Amino acid sequence: MPARSKATISEAPLIGLFGSKAAYRVLMYLENYGQGYAAEIARTFGMSLSQVQNQLRKFEELGLLVSRKEGPARFYYFARNPVADDLRTFLRSALDRLPDATIQKYYRARKRPRRYGKR
Repeated sequence: MPARSKATISEAPLIGLFGSKAAYRVLMYLENYGQGYAAEIARTFGMSLSQVQNQLRKFEELGLLVSRKEGPARFYYFARNPVADDLRTFLRSALDRLPDATIQKYYRARKRPRRYGKR
């Protein structure tokens, strides 16, 4: 039996569903990486820091996200509740169906070795 190729989806309906590209990208980033901070998310997508911070704040106020301070950064991740759990299931399904080019561009960590002598 031949291998079936995965059916890919467009991001446009997902962006429309979440109301903005910023909201969609923040949620997809957090689902993919498990956690993140505003500057890192903004840099990944080439968005303004204030857009990302506004979305993170909104989702935290809604109870979808929680945050903790680590040094100078505030890390965000999904709360544990039925709504957030169901949202994560949906987001994971969407991530699994994105085109490979989108996955490679935004959802694969590019980790470089730490610069010599940096603490």
